[in-house]
Formats: sequence, structure tokens, C-alpha cells
Amino acid sequence: MKVLSAEQIREADRYTINNEPVSSVQLMERASSLCAHWLLNRYNRNQTFRIFCGNGNNGGDGFCIARLLLEQGRKVTIVLVGSAARSAENAFQLDLLRSLKGAELMNYTVDTEVEFAEQEIIVDAIFGSGLNREPEGDFAAAIDCINSSDNEVVSIDIPSGLYADFNEVQSTDHIVKADYTLTFHAPKFTFLVSDFSEYVGEFVVLDIGLMRTYTEKVKSYAEYFTMEEAGAILHHRSKFSHKGTYGHALIAGGSEGKTGAAILCTRAALRTGAGLVTAYVPVISRDVMQASVPEAMVITGEEDRFIAGRIPAVRFDAVGVGPGMGTADSVVSSLKFLLNEYKGPMVWDADALNVLSENKTWLEFLPPLTILTPHPGEFDRLTQKHTSGVDRLKTQKHFAQRYNVIVVLKGAHTSIAFPDGSVTFNSSGNPGMATGGSGDVLTGIITALLAQGYNRSQSAMLGVFIHGLAGDIAASVNGQEGMIAGDIVDHIGGSMRMISDKIRIP
Repeated sequence: MKVLSAEQIREADRYTINNEPVSSVQLMERASSLCAHWLLNRYNRNQTFRIFCGNGNNGGDGFCIARLLLEQGRKVTIVLVGSAARSAENAFQLDLLRSLKGAELMNYTVDTEVEFAEQEIIVDAIFGSGLNREPEGDFAAAIDCINSSDNEVVSIDIPSGLYADFNEVQSTDHIVKADYTLTFHAPKFTFLVSDFSEYVGEFVVLDIGLMRTYTEKVKSYAEYFTMEEAGAILHHRSKFSHKGTYGHALIAGGSEGKTGAAILCTRAALRTGAGLVTAYVPVISRDVMQASVPEAMVITGEEDRFIAGRIPAVRFDAVGVGPGMGTADSVVSSLKFLLNEYKGPMVWDADALNVLSENKTWLEFLPPLTILTPHPGEFDRLTQKHTSGVDRLKTQKHFAQRYNVIVVLKGAHTSIAFPDGSVTFNSSGNPGMATGGSGDVLTGIITALLAQGYNRSQSAMLGVFIHGLAGDIAASVNGQEGMIAGDIVDHIGGSMRMISDKIRIP
């Protein structure tokens, strides 16, 4: 799914209106109907709605939603914000609403006092994605009024006051803090970076039927990877295949006190379908690895507590290095040997990245399309300190291009930057995955996909999605607070089955 700019979304609207054909009012009805349906399904009859509507098309969506809710017998109060001229669609929807019995309307100014009922849901339809200036006057006051309440807030298309496209002058003084955002066609760029997460809440993408002919040909600056894209990539097994068909992965990691990271990584590689998995660990980790993962083969290096000597990577289809391996001198030497001797598909994670950050000249010698999987702290050590998610994303894209690597920057909506300058954001996952060992699981998943013959880009995107979806399944079973990394491993198989069958979590 392409992430489009505000102007591209407007152009997609115009293209659909001209070529479907459909009128702008009919398209508004279509979008509003989906929003009303979502609201009716989520909130029970004891809950009422207070809808703040501006004087543009986003306010027209709000009026239309209000009418549809009233027609279903729900109690709705409509708050009119702004005295400027209304758009044609806005005026049309307001006239329809005023003709409906039971419509309760009030005008809002800076002096208006609003008392929200305890069961009242606030719907924000003040500004849409076309906003390019900071809200002022009545509009700013209305946004502040919404944010001062403890009620649940649902924004339509985009939280009012937030720009769809990142702008260096974006002020955060007056932006609605939504619990949910019902957006149309595709997520906005600002939904996908950490800087604005407190305003967007959980967003839901509603397909309003914009014509794909336009979106397929337009160039976007980002992709949003969903179940549909994952299903198109995932391989299906042949009846006459065998373990040799699915590759041999090597996981190199572990050290005294950190063998668990290598175990999680190895288990994840097996669960993701690698035909064979070998773990390369220090002597101290051998017995616990063999006991914990009997399906894996285990080989050891020359040192008791840390990996040492040459990592025997040449005979493997893919290699994942880093989980729990530490940064001892022997580890540094082993990774240097690996860099000189192995040119196949690799994933560098955790302590391997920490070693890399201390030996930045090595970056020039990484094989093309090596996959690096840093969290923000590790990435900053590799590059520089960043003060915002947007700045970090810019560096991530430049880094991938500069060193011809794939950078998987872990976090909410994990971003994957490619050497061609493109970036893909992930749609799966949840905050319960913010737990020790989660990244080690991801390394095992991606390494297994590489071993099975997926190309590097596919392995990165599909691996991140499988990882996030397994975390979503785990959260549905254990709750986010109770999740541990092993739960993610346990649900990798279920994640891949859901992708194959295109089944969604209830």
C-alpha cells in the first residue's frame, strides 16, 4: 500500500470523481458511511456523540456522519466551529442535517464552555489533511477544548491541527490528541513516525474506493506493508520438497549469561521454516542450547565464554549474527573474519551492530544488501544522535544508500530503508513486543527466510511483518503486559498460517 502525500490524495479524489464517475458529495457519503459504521460497531447505545465540525470538507464528513448516526437513533450533538465561508460540500451536508428531526446544533467560539457527558464520544472533524497552517482563534480553542476532556476522541481522516506531510515548521501547540483516527485510503506519513504518535492514537485505514488506476501509477515516497503484500510474497511448500529444499541457516551468538538471546534466535529460525538450523555458540552455551533447542545442530568456537575464531559460515545459505554474543576482543576478531570470508545473505543485529559501530570502516566491506536490524539506540551509535524520528528516518535512508545495505529500524511501524532510497513501514505489531529478546526473534525469522531463498528485500519486509503479527497473536492470548519474547516465537507458525490464509485476528 502506497503512502501518499496530501496533494496525491486530493488528486486521487479528483481522478475518481472524473473517471468512475462519482460526485464529490457521493464520495463524501461513501467515506462518512464507513466512519459511521465503525462508530456504531464500537460504541453501545448508552454512549452519545459530540461531533466538532469545521467549515471545509472534513466538517462536511462530520455533518454526514452525524446525520447517519441520527438516522440510527443515536444521540448526537453537532458543534459548528468557524464562521468563514463553507465549502460547497460542507454547506450541502449541513443543510441535509438541519432538515433532520432531532439534530442538535451549537456554535463554538473561544468563549463557549462545553461540558462533556461521561459517556459522550468526541468526534473530531474540524480540519482534514489539507491543513498547512497552525490553527488559530476559534479553531485552536476548539482543539484545546477537546484535549482538555477525559472523553474518548475519534478523529476523522487526520487529527485536526496535524499536517499529513511532515513539515519542518509543524507546531504541536494545537493538535487534537485522538484515541482513534479513521483515515481514508492510506495512512498519512505523520502517522508512521514516533514524533506524532500521541496525537494519532490507533489509526484505521478505510477503503473508500478511490480508483487504483491512479494510485498504481503515482510515485510515492513510502510503502505501508500489509497482510495483502505479505500474502503475495509468502511461498507455498511443494509436496515433494524436503529439508534441503528450505536451506541451512547459521545463527552465531551467545555468551556467558546471554545464551538465551541465541536460543530465541535459533528457535525463531526453525519456526519460520528453515530446513536446517545450526547454532554457533561459545562452549559455555553449548549444553543449554542443545537442551533448549533439540531440533538445531550446535557447534562451538575456541573460547569458553565468548565466540572466538572463524565463524564457519561458508557452507551455509544464510547467516544471522549478534544476539547475545557480547563485544569481547575474540568476538571482534570473529566478526572481522566473517566479513572477509562470507559474501552470502547476512543479518547483523545486537552486539554485532555494537561492534560495527566501534569499527565503522567495516561498513564499506559489508556485502551488498546485508540486512542490519538496529533499534534506535543502536542506530544512533552507528550514525549520530537524533532528536526526532523524522531526522532518524532521513539518516536511515541516506545510510542504506551510502553503504548499499537494507536497514530495518525497529520500533512501532518498523521502517525498512533500501539502497534505492525507498522506505517501507510495517503495519503489524504492538507495544507488548517492547520486551527483551524480541529483536533476537526477528533476526532468526529474517535469517530463516534468507536461507529459504527469499530475496533480501522480501526477507526484510516479510520477516518484520511475520514478527509483528506473531506478536499481535501473542498479545491477543496473553495481553501486552504479560508478553515475553518466547511468546512471539510460539506464534510464528500461526502468523504464517494467517498470512497464507489471509485470516485476520478477531
